[in-house]
Amino acid sequence: MNATSMHAPFALKISAGWSIALSALMIVAGILGIILPPVAGLVATIFFGWLFIFSGVAHFVFAWHTRATGALIWELLVGAVYVVLGGYLLVNPLAGLVSLTLALGIYLLAEGILEFVMGFSLRGLPGSGWLFFDGLVTLILAILIWRTWPSNSIWVLGTLLGISMLFSGVARLMMSLARHRARTSGSRIQHASAADGR
Repeated sequence: MNATSMHAPFALKISAGWSIALSALMIVAGILGIILPPVAGLVATIFFGWLFIFSGVAHFVFAWHTRATGALIWELLVGAVYVVLGGYLLVNPLAGLVSLTLALGIYLLAEGILEFVMGFSLRGLPGSGWLFFDGLVTLILAILIWRTWPSNSIWVLGTLLGISMLFSGVARLMMSLARHRARTSGSRIQHASAADGR
């Protein structure tokens, strides 16, 4: 037995532990978003504002390092757009919240479709049915955003983001636990058959 095969079960345990821990964090973040929707919406707006600014600065740096390739003007323009968008979200977080709510509706629609595709491609794995459930919930949330936008943007972004994170966390947690149980029972069967073969 080589070192790689000896360390494989240990690596799988660590991977399962991280997957379960991250799923639990998603569930907690989703519950907080549902309890405090205006705060969650404003936090998301400010987070995306800083994210856009950092992305714009990264484009400026990239433009400087690749200026000899002829992409300088394009990279500077893209960087400027990111910085302006980020500054707008930080200076006008409430107006940015309305725009982000619309963007979230588009994102959730795409995520719901991708969850269905992923659930279909992984349908043989244990717990893959949770991906279909998550995709259905995500599509319903996207439709709710489209029906209430822009009048309810102050609570919609935080609440629906929280619900989406909660159900995504639950789906991932159930899938991780199902895979962990399948691996555990599989390793028991291997150990039992190895013991019988002695």
